[in-house]
Amino acid sequence: MVHESVLRTRVADRRVARAQLDELLRQSEHPHVTVRVIPFDADGFAGASAALLYAGGPVPGLDTVRRDAPYGAVFLDAVSQLLAMRTLFRKVESAALTATLSQDYMHRLAKEL
Repeated sequence: MVHESVLRTRVADRRVARAQLDELLRQSEHPHVTVRVIPFDADGFAGASAALLYAGGPVPGLDTVRRDAPYGAVFLDAVSQLLAMRTLFRKVESAALTATLSQDYMHRLAKEL
C-alpha cells in the first residue's frame, strides 16, 4: 500500500517519475503482487505516518514488523506490539483503494506526467 502523496512527490524529473510509476504498474501485474493506493481523502488510519513492513505467516507469534522511526528502523515482535501493528495495518488496508481502482488511478496519474 502506498499513499497518494508518494506517487505525486517527484524526487527527480518527469521522466524518472513516469518510469517509477510505470514500474509500479508493471509489478502490479504479477499474480503475487498487489499495489493499493491510499487516496488523500481517505480517513481512518491515524498513526500510519511511517513506513511499515509486516512479515506474517501461518504462525502469528512468529510475525515481525519493521517500522521506520526518526532514529532508524525498529523491529517489533512482542505480542502486544504485533497486535497494535496488525490493527494499524488493517486500518490502512481498509482505507486503500482496491487493486483494480489503484491501477486505474496510477494509469490516470501516468497520463498527467
